Amino acid sequence: MAKGLRAIRTARGWSQDRLVHEMRRFAEQRLLDIAAAASLKTYISEWENGRRTITDRYAAILRPLLGATDAELRGETEVQEPQADGYADLLSRIDAAGSLSESMVPSFLAQTELLRTMDRQMGATGLVDQMNGHLAAMEEALTFAVLPGARRPIATALAGASTLAAWQALDAGAVDRAWRRYELAKKAAQDAESPLYLAHAMGEQAYVLADAGRPLLAVELVRDAQRTQPERQSSRLRAWLAAAEAELCAAAGPGMESAARSALDRATELLPDDGETRDADMLSIFLNTGHLTRWRGNVLAKLGDASAMEELYASLDSADESFVRANSGLYCDLTQAHLARGELDDARSHLQKARLLANRTGSVRFRRRVELLTGRL
Repeated sequence: MAKGLRAIRTARGWSQDRLVHEMRRFAEQRLLDIAAAASLKTYISEWENGRRTITDRYAAILRPLLGATDAELRGETEVQEPQADGYADLLSRIDAAGSLSESMVPSFLAQTELLRTMDRQMGATGLVDQMNGHLAAMEEALTFAVLPGARRPIATALAGASTLAAWQALDAGAVDRAWRRYELAKKAAQDAESPLYLAHAMGEQAYVLADAGRPLLAVELVRDAQRTQPERQSSRLRAWLAAAEAELCAAAGPGMESAARSALDRATELLPDDGETRDADMLSIFLNTGHLTRWRGNVLAKLGDASAMEELYASLDSADESFVRANSGLYCDLTQAHLARGELDDARSHLQKARLLANRTGSVRFRRRVELLTGRL
């Protein structure tokens, strides 16, 4: 324990008082309830001296705050002993990685799908360690995969999982981790020679910029994603990117309304009418006519368009209850649409539902939006 947190803290040049301050600020930004400053100071001293175990609750704050893994915080990281024959170990790892594309990649993909389902229904709060371990296993496999034929399937799996991990981090308010996960996803997509996963990672990364207060840069990034080998992108991906551009343009404020509407029209034209929700080669994206209707309502509500109400209520009637976090956003959109019409009672009703769903999934991102809307009532 003494080797864990203390070593990480002192490496940053932080005093215990500074760590207390940073933990309090981190918690306040994410609406988390933690101990008072004096109690935290005692906890830190006891954690570092091995007299108290870091609970999962505080480890979840310390990990993204200090950029450390759970094992590092707890001083459990094992140091590799020098090996008499390092080449033998290296070749063993290379041989193992060479067979992964046939044996383990389907398992990687299945694990990603399970984590995606859990995230969609329950939120990402309790999945941090599972996702970190999942990504680490794929990164390890990719590190020792030598030939392109072995690397590509592993890299493709890593690109999809990293994008999911990045979106989870963004939803949890861990912006730096989200950005780094998107960078990992982009590098993996390039290694996989997959313009689909590369463009998708760029499109989602644009939301980090928008949330950070750089909406115009976000728009440029999602447009650049659409220019990333468009001839190799699927129609559903191109529709998704166009819808993302529409939302980001609408959020950018005055002067972007025409661009937002144009992008919405383009998304409608591009979306294939095949009755499917996902492409077989692009499982990271969920988009059908129902999802696009909800997205259109979101954009129109941001633009203050009265027709948003019809789109949003149509989406509410057909909403998939398993998309819990997305439904929190839908209720936020309805709140915004009713506020624009001065219908405060309806706005309050929808906002309460949005708050309940955001709290259920632990979505810091939607809880912030709920608080912003609360200030307008």
